[in-house]
Amino acid sequence: MQMDHQKIRISGPFSKYHAPLVFGLCLLPSFILGYLWQASKGSWLSRNSILCETQSFSFHRNEADLSDGLPEIELPRMVYTKPHIFKPPRTDVLTMTPWLAPIIWDGTFNLEILNEQFRQRNTTIGLTVFAIKKYVVFLQRFLETAETYFMVGHRVKYYIFTDRPEAIPNITVKEGREIVPLRVQNYPRWQEISMRRMEMISYYSQQRFIYEVDFLVCVDVDMRFSDSVGVEILSEVFATIHPGFYAAERQAFTYERRPISEAYIPRDEGDFYYCGGFFGGTVAEVYKLTKKCHEAIMADKNKNVEAVWQEESHLNKYFVYHKPTKLLSPEYLWFTGNPHFLKKKRFIEIPKNRAVIRNKRNLPLK
Repeated sequence: MQMDHQKIRISGPFSKYHAPLVFGLCLLPSFILGYLWQASKGSWLSRNSILCETQSFSFHRNEADLSDGLPEIELPRMVYTKPHIFKPPRTDVLTMTPWLAPIIWDGTFNLEILNEQFRQRNTTIGLTVFAIKKYVVFLQRFLETAETYFMVGHRVKYYIFTDRPEAIPNITVKEGREIVPLRVQNYPRWQEISMRRMEMISYYSQQRFIYEVDFLVCVDVDMRFSDSVGVEILSEVFATIHPGFYAAERQAFTYERRPISEAYIPRDEGDFYYCGGFFGGTVAEVYKLTKKCHEAIMADKNKNVEAVWQEESHLNKYFVYHKPTKLLSPEYLWFTGNPHFLKKKRFIEIPKNRAVIRNKRNLPLK
């Protein structure tokens, strides 16, 4: 190669072919890599095409498997009044929370429509009550009225937690309904019994209820059903507005106000005051609720603290930060009085002398 100051000149026997050859050799690796990439791409596409076809076949096969053996549901023709946008069924009470959870009042739902929806799902409902010590005296009336008014037309399991299963009354229940005794330990103090409800419901939800029922309804036993309580109450997790605080401001709520307690709620927080005697939801959600409350109760116990209203205080704390997806109006747990807005009293407290029920004196079982 010779060089002068004006230009670069390539010399030698292959000088006229040398530049193109060098240029071609430079491009050869790119061609090879491109070919290999295209080949691998084609192979990848081929494999994934087969995979997609396999998945598609699997999906259709599983879809067919799911339909095999399932009964076809015949839906009856239903005639009912058309809902109107500008004619709400209730304007005298709040029917929706700020987080868009419905509040259930008489006149806000059509039970016939709801019954058909839940029959399609083949729903089974578990009803839990605690009848410890002398509280077994309330079982007869509780069960008899439940058979008349609770979840009529649906499958029900009555889970009765008791230290005296032999005292459960012999009541014949309708087809598809069952009384299930669950023996539990007795405790000297009624407050301790009350707080242990969360522990027992949590334990059995994980060990048994999840395999037997779709929803759990947890209520007090010293009550009676006096009107329909049906599937309108069912939701992921529901709570009941306490009849003593439905019109109260949050500062008047009897929340636990001591910061030392796990149930503590500051005075500027809270939506409603909820009953400890009527709550529920899916088994999974009730398990989470009761487990959380039980853990908080045990944490308080380790600090020698007891919340002002035992498990009800912890229930209210839970619902401040885990909003219920449906609220039941005071129709669903009522004490006394006849306010104008209360069109139905569905679940009513039985008058009693609590001192007699909770002390050690004998109480006749009638």
